Amino acid sequence: MRITLTCAALALALGSAPAFAQSGEITIWSWNVAASSLKATIAGFNKLHPDIKVTVQDLGNQPTYDKSIAGCAAGGVGLPDIVTIENGEAENYWSQFPDCFVDLHTLGYTAEDQKKFPDFKRTELEVGDKAYAMPWDSGPVAAFYRRDFYEKAGVDPASIKTWDDFIAAGKKIQAANPGVSMTNADFNGDTEFFRMISNEQGCAYFAEDGQSITVSEPKCVDALTKVKAMKDAGIVSSADWGTKITNNTAGTVATQVYGGWYEGTIRTESAGENGKWGVYLMPSLTADGPRAANLGGSSLAITSASKNKEAAYEYLKYTLGTNEGQITMLKEFGLVPSLVSALDDPYVSQGLPYWGGQAVWKDILGTLPKVVPSRGTQFQSDAEIIVRAVQTKYLAGGYADAKAALDDAAKQIAAATGLPVKS
Repeated sequence: MRITLTCAALALALGSAPAFAQSGEITIWSWNVAASSLKATIAGFNKLHPDIKVTVQDLGNQPTYDKSIAGCAAGGVGLPDIVTIENGEAENYWSQFPDCFVDLHTLGYTAEDQKKFPDFKRTELEVGDKAYAMPWDSGPVAAFYRRDFYEKAGVDPASIKTWDDFIAAGKKIQAANPGVSMTNADFNGDTEFFRMISNEQGCAYFAEDGQSITVSEPKCVDALTKVKAMKDAGIVSSADWGTKITNNTAGTVATQVYGGWYEGTIRTESAGENGKWGVYLMPSLTADGPRAANLGGSSLAITSASKNKEAAYEYLKYTLGTNEGQITMLKEFGLVPSLVSALDDPYVSQGLPYWGGQAVWKDILGTLPKVVPSRGTQFQSDAEIIVRAVQTKYLAGGYADAKAALDDAAKQIAAATGLPVKS
């Protein structure tokens, strides 16, 4: 014991990573399938660290954000050791409360560790030379489809390369399957299709440096134009998150276009549909256009208020920084790894029974290197509220065209944020 303590003291004196905590308790705030995924990693983590007790609290998505923001505003009062943070909201935290979370570099997170994750996942988690969170899951977009509905209509998913192809296929599928919609969207409550197609085309609400507004750029205009074309074609029925799950199980929707994490939602919530679902790449605006985008994805951050930061970091290293931790969450709940090395795990290439034997992860994860980074900035929430309202008005015929709609959105975002519209 005396030798161990002496070596530990020497290591600290030489400036190496902090000594590992071998005991203690850590608490994590998360939500829904993300919380379930974290719980699934505890057994593996405890094989390495049997004396660290991990408690995952499933608060729900919005309550996690609201309570953590309130805790940061109160100087860390009531916060857990680790908070789940969605990438799109990350800069809200760092800009308002730069001292609320630990710079992971102080706990041993190195430049080599950072390189284990793709750039698009790190964009919103790092400010200057500080890394406030470690990337967790990604949301590479894919089309999840009902094989039987497509087959009945004589539609081969491999033939769907453009969004126009998607519209034409939707009309055929709906005609052959009465009561079935080609896809669902929450046009009043979300801008998911607009964000997915925009990201695919390399356009976002803000420039990559976060210093100007780009939502009215031509590629974003093209994306919103196509969203309206889908709606006007009658292939999209309105549904929020819960209704989509109900429709999946009831067999009233043929396709859900979502981030890869939706695999776990379909597989666990609609377990009785085993073998009926498949996956194909999201369509593009042109036949030879890009077919990769990201929707959603989260990270884990350690609070400055934590009494056991070293133990919390050991948990991050295992759960997010090892293939074992990431693949456990992928297998159990479909949480898509951001860790690049996990993409080479044998499980990724396996055919999965639920998906008719298709190696869905090989198809979905193969798009990750092609995803264009999209900066959320601290104004993402404000911009999203504005774009959502503009989209609703545009889809109802309130603007002459998508360009007029997004020009208006850009002006409103400029007024709300003080940022210039990129010319």
